[in-house]
Amino acid sequence: MKKVYFKTFGCRTNLYDSQVMMSAMQEYEVTENENEADVVVVNSCTVTNGADTHVRSYLSHVEKIGDAKVFLTGCGAHTKGEKLLEQGRVAGVFGQSEKLKIDAMLSKEEPFYEPGDLNYIDEAVVDDFIGKSRAFIKIQEGCNFRCSYCIIPFVRGDARSMDEKRILEQITRLALNGFGEFILTGTNVGSYGQKTDSSIAKLMKKISQIRGVRRIRLGSVEPIQITDEFKEILGEPWLEKHLHIALQHTSPQMLKFMNRRNVYKQDRELFELLASKGFAIGTDFITGHPGESEELWDEAMKNVRDLPLTHLHAFTYSKRDGTPSATMKPEVNGKLAKERLHELENIVKSKNLEFRKAFNGELDVLVESEKDGLYVGHDQHFNKILIESDEDLIGNWVNIKNYTVKEESNYGRV
Repeated sequence: MKKVYFKTFGCRTNLYDSQVMMSAMQEYEVTENENEADVVVVNSCTVTNGADTHVRSYLSHVEKIGDAKVFLTGCGAHTKGEKLLEQGRVAGVFGQSEKLKIDAMLSKEEPFYEPGDLNYIDEAVVDDFIGKSRAFIKIQEGCNFRCSYCIIPFVRGDARSMDEKRILEQITRLALNGFGEFILTGTNVGSYGQKTDSSIAKLMKKISQIRGVRRIRLGSVEPIQITDEFKEILGEPWLEKHLHIALQHTSPQMLKFMNRRNVYKQDRELFELLASKGFAIGTDFITGHPGESEELWDEAMKNVRDLPLTHLHAFTYSKRDGTPSATMKPEVNGKLAKERLHELENIVKSKNLEFRKAFNGELDVLVESEKDGLYVGHDQHFNKILIESDEDLIGNWVNIKNYTVKEESNYGRV
């Protein structure tokens, strides 16, 4: 059998899609060593220019190390696929809807471009995750929001939810295979159930009743998706004490420029409610979007300092052709956008340290890997902890009472 190596860029949805392709292959063998691969599948991201650059750099890397046949899929298939195919850098390009046909795609002799269907609904069931101790569950695809800077709705389509029975079947299988932590993922996770008389809260309640499910974690949700129904489950022991809620900015004027649906005053009230219930809170943030004046930036940072934030996924604005933001003025200098990014990162890093120092309870940790003689895991607040132990802890749940809080992460011993 020919060996296939999967290189996955971007979000957890792509991680899930790669796993679907691995599980669907019958005529090929998965390898975790790219040097022995006959075929490389690049599952790409196109959310920023940087993401596109990473994909092109990786293609150059593959070209240097051998003669593996390379195929491109993922979001970049829709924006950069045709050009890369014309340049002869990939043997074929296929969209996310074609992933269950992976054997047929990899067997094609002639170059091809098959972007697929942006309205498809995923019907795959995955019952294992190669090389992982946590399971990623895709519950929806696409997004109905039209933020002015974002290309994703154009490459993932409108929001649609996966079949609930299929989701529960998949989690049941994975729980039987020893997985205890489930990360619900998608393009816009909080929109789950919009057209099916369900909701993200209803789905999580059903998942929690499956034997073996210990912790449920969500991908990024929008502030308006933390409904009264959602607030009713905040005290449940199976819900991770960490929520990632996308703000993108904290200046009211910038939120208007970005065509966002959230309102800073309401965001702050929500974050304070969650913090009062012991939650660590992460957010997404873009610096350097057109129109971000010094005055608006200062206002945003004042607001950030007032928020009980602990985690951050931030990046500088990246112009995507075809989006409203691409033609907005005035543009922000790239160097200034990076300086603002670092300022923001430092504020949230300091807030995370304060949060860890203030918490004096036990840490419930799933150990995921081992590096440099220390085991690595994440606690219920999605904070990393490094653990010293004479036992092999990978894949185990450990409860840590005594630990040291350091700037980069917590340290414990089992």
